[in-house]
Amino acid sequence: MRKYYTRPCNFYYGNYAKKLIDEKKALSLTGRSNIAFDQIEIFNREKKGVTDSKFHSINKISEIDRKILTTIEKDLKNITSKRENISGLRFDIPLLIGVLNITPDSFSDGGLFFEEAKAYDQVRLMINSGATIIDIGGESTRPGSKTIDAKEEWERIKNTIVKFKKKFPKGILSLDTRKSHVMIKGIENGVDIINDVSGLNFDNKSFDVINSNKKPFILHHMRGTPSTMQSNPTYGDVILDIFDFFEERINFCVRRNYKKELIILDPGIGFGKNLNHNLRLMSKISIFHSLGCPILIGTSRKRFIEHIVTKFDTPDRTGGTLASVLYGLSQGVQLFRVHNVKEINQGILVFNNILNTN
Repeated sequence: MRKYYTRPCNFYYGNYAKKLIDEKKALSLTGRSNIAFDQIEIFNREKKGVTDSKFHSINKISEIDRKILTTIEKDLKNITSKRENISGLRFDIPLLIGVLNITPDSFSDGGLFFEEAKAYDQVRLMINSGATIIDIGGESTRPGSKTIDAKEEWERIKNTIVKFKKKFPKGILSLDTRKSHVMIKGIENGVDIINDVSGLNFDNKSFDVINSNKKPFILHHMRGTPSTMQSNPTYGDVILDIFDFFEERINFCVRRNYKKELIILDPGIGFGKNLNHNLRLMSKISIFHSLGCPILIGTSRKRFIEHIVTKFDTPDRTGGTLASVLYGLSQGVQLFRVHNVKEINQGILVFNNILNTN
């Protein structure tokens, strides 16, 4: 477990960000010229579990205590380094991942796309609306859901995967599964990315499948299992605990000759977290840049939005989803997993144009 952690903050955008970078008054975030930062927040986790943090200007980093300076400098290298392309994806622009649940019981769209024709129509709609990636799943992992057999899971999704690859040969397909058998079948049929919500903890064969095929994967955090994860989730510090989880999993992969550049991080908003956990995670989301991997958030239609807006809740929760996406965008998050692709894409395009106009 670490003791010190680094979060970039106080961001600038557009041409002004580039100007500050050129003048060495700010640092580039993940190698991008249109987003920069000039402060860092350093977290100190004490032995008794108490977390303290202090803000420092990047121009005064040399004044930081020498015993932690090496850690901070290593973090800054990760924070400022350009993210390598994955499966043709570039991470200097926001990327939308369209959600397709071919299940009868997913929390938001269960049963809507269970029929093959409806599933394909939804894929086409999301791609035409601006989705770069389609994330397809055949097993619900909503709170309280039960595990299904791998064969049944594959039967639900196989025809849509095959049809997707025929109709959209250049399209990027992510497979949302915890099971190595389903991963193998998906990869055999052209799946590009594996999205394992268990963080490789459900099936001990999953990593070997990903590693042997050198497939990129989304490293997701979840406390417990879908059936138990919302039963009083507790953390010492939700941000740092998840950071430690990511760091341990990344090191596990790298020690087994898997390239770190193929990993995308998803802190798992709503997976084993209460409202305060989710809000704290979002507010400090930029801390995960110091792990050196692209960041994904999936806030679309999540229950935490209802807990905030109460009587103003709507079935699609598009307003709350968009607000969380735009905040993530302002913090340098690169990927967003959403249901309402067109509406979120519209919001991002407007927000980005405002943000990058100086």
